[in-house]
Amino acid sequence: MLRAAAIVRKPAVKADKVIDTVVLDHDGRHKRRIVLTGKGGTAFLMDLDKATILDDGDALKLEDGRLIAVEAAPEKLLEIRAENPLRLLRTAWHIGNRHTPAEITADAIYIEDDHVLAEMIRGQGCSIARVERPFRPERGAYDHGGHGHAHGEEGHVHDASCGCGHDHSHDHGHAHGHDHAHAHAAHDHGHDHAHSHDHGHKHDHDHGHGHAHSHDHDHAHGHKHGHDHKHDHDHKHG
Repeated sequence: MLRAAAIVRKPAVKADKVIDTVVLDHDGRHKRRIVLTGKGGTAFLMDLDKATILDDGDALKLEDGRLIAVEAAPEKLLEIRAENPLRLLRTAWHIGNRHTPAEITADAIYIEDDHVLAEMIRGQGCSIARVERPFRPERGAYDHGGHGHAHGEEGHVHDASCGCGHDHSHDHGHAHGHDHAHAHAAHDHGHDHAHSHDHGHKHDHDHGHGHAHSHDHDHAHGHKHGHDHKHDHDHKHG
């Protein structure tokens, strides 16, 4: 059996490649794998990687390069209209709150025929007419063209090969030993300040997460300035 595993979107469809047309309703245009028969009798297996919405005018590409055009079949729908745009907008919100597929145009909303929803819509002050036409409901915000998008850092998997510029090696056992000895004897500002600072810092952090941090800081500062002021500071932080 012939097999179609790719979709050609309407703008790229070449008429001379089309050998048949398959007519599908909304549900039929959102399948992954199904045997179909065109209006001209061409039977083939639609075998896509994943279910993707086919639009009226798209085509399914056979393995030999020929195309089967897709035509949206007329369906029984409810046409919803209102006396003003605000009322129609409010009704659209209520329809969306029911998670019902809806096709939205400039002056009307179309949904599948449902008597429960019809009652709710009339309660919103809108008029309803039963019509038969192709159904092209709005797609989800992240379902255009069958592509999956990851924005920013959300959904991004970092590993050594992702090439995103982030450091992916996380070592949570840190031992920092800093020995800073600063001798500033070259400063003479006309004041004789002799400062002797002895800072012995010992910090042991245990956060309960298996992370042990040990910070040892030894700072010795010797300053020679003109005046004779002697300050001895001995700071010991346990």
